[in-house]
Amino acid sequence: MTQPTLIQRDAQPGHLDVALRLAIDGLPVLPLRVGKGPFGNCRNCANNACGGRPNMKTPGPCACLWPCHAWAAATTDPAIIASPAWKTAWRYAGAVGYHPGGAGLTVVDLDNSDAITWARTALPPTRTVATTRGEHWIYQGAMRSVNAVREGVDLKSTMSYARWLGPGTGALVALPDVVRALAVKEPTAVGPAPRVIAVSTMTSGGECRHRSPAYLERGIAMAEQRIADAASAVHATVYRTFLAVLSAHGRCGCLTEAHIGRLFTAAQAKGESPRHCTDAWTNARTALGM
Repeated sequence: MTQPTLIQRDAQPGHLDVALRLAIDGLPVLPLRVGKGPFGNCRNCANNACGGRPNMKTPGPCACLWPCHAWAAATTDPAIIASPAWKTAWRYAGAVGYHPGGAGLTVVDLDNSDAITWARTALPPTRTVATTRGEHWIYQGAMRSVNAVREGVDLKSTMSYARWLGPGTGALVALPDVVRALAVKEPTAVGPAPRVIAVSTMTSGGECRHRSPAYLERGIAMAEQRIADAASAVHATVYRTFLAVLSAHGRCGCLTEAHIGRLFTAAQAKGESPRHCTDAWTNARTALGM
């Protein structure tokens, strides 16, 4: 095996011992260089010349035995962790990293005080670990990893890695739906949002059922209440509510400016800006082909 070129630095005693203890507890680990990033691939694996690991959806060692392929190098095998090649990496390591998804965990990475304030009001309490600039909130359960789900908030789980900063405090709780919902992003707005719905005409005879005042009023009232009840993920809730209203009432000429205004007012009462409301409305219309 040809190892990457390394810059000499003082050894960090303890990283290997910590990694071995974590591996015993079932946490797939890998060495991280100074700066918190993974070690670069060796020459044999540079630019994935080796073809990568056979299964990049689960952690484990590369055939070259160096900790290549970032998060995919994470392992719980003590023989690999303490192997000569990995010992070299540990000597130059700046931290111990781990693959949350490989242990069935999700890390909500809160990068600043505003993000922490948001989490304390929007997310259920769970195990918390202090970081250099913020906190890691750790939940039991894996999901896909997504960066920048909101300002200062990343989700680290499958196909990602996090820095080990200690066991933290608090009880580990199950991954809630509100965190999973953070990974759902609406489409990018296309063009300016119209304030009047372009509707299709009825192609069959008879009165549109939605023209019943009670039917339409009940639908708008339910939508207003759904937005008002949102305890978190308000933007996603607004978008999905707009999508549901348009799906039910948007093609038969029932919705008026007054109805749209009620929905926008409900969203703005939850902190959404007028621009966010018009973007969400446009994206919902685009998704439905209107």
